[in-house]
Amino acid sequence: MLDLESYLRRIEWVGPLAPDLATLTGLIQAHLCAIPFENLDVLLGRRISLDLGDIQRKLIGGRRGGYCFEQATLFDAVLQAIGFRTSCHLARVVLAAPRHLSSRTHLFVLVDLPEGRFVADPGFGGPAARGPVLLADIGASPATGTNHWFSFADGAWVLHGRDGATETELWVTELATDYPIDADVSNHFVSTHPASIFTTAIMMNRFTPDGRVSVMNRNVTLWRAGESQTWELADRRALRHLLAERFGIDLPEVESLTASGIPDWS
Repeated sequence: MLDLESYLRRIEWVGPLAPDLATLTGLIQAHLCAIPFENLDVLLGRRISLDLGDIQRKLIGGRRGGYCFEQATLFDAVLQAIGFRTSCHLARVVLAAPRHLSSRTHLFVLVDLPEGRFVADPGFGGPAARGPVLLADIGASPATGTNHWFSFADGAWVLHGRDGATETELWVTELATDYPIDADVSNHFVSTHPASIFTTAIMMNRFTPDGRVSVMNRNVTLWRAGESQTWELADRRALRHLLAERFGIDLPEVESLTASGIPDWS
């Protein structure tokens, strides 16, 4: 059973809890700033459970982060407890591979509101939208100022993202009827298969009110007020320090973490 009060304290939410667009927008923004995207448990050889109780113990009680299957499962439970009408769906991430080579390994939440259907996507990491995205066929690139939008083609919805002047297709979904067992299967692949990037690379992201901090293996990028700063982690002790300083996570175990995708750090 969801402990809604503990979740709200975790994301420091003190606003209203009406099942409306304003509340949905505020909750996503607060969630993204409070609960990081990270895959450290996979690299530490730990099983990723999608049981709601286990997710709460990790992301809320343990003040950890997680990836899409954990984050979307938790956020969906929160929205339903407030009174939103929701469903969870799988998508194919197409950032690095075309649709026909991408498996359905991303989970997001679809929310039905009087204004339309909106995608809430708290577990997509750095490319994620910082608010709900209307599921409507915008088609061509919209006006400057909109960083995420959808188009519809060949029976599927395509999420687009804009980063500066660069526009990218992020993920694709047919909005199939997905059950928890479907998420379990995809989660098992993501967290155990040697071909999954989650089993070979460190990936972390945390949003801040004026930017975000992202980690890909040893590379750290800090965005603040439209400017970026990058540096390289020297070793695992530097990773532990970064976790505490930028992500609010105290995890001594990372000093023995291995990741085969990091040169000279295996």
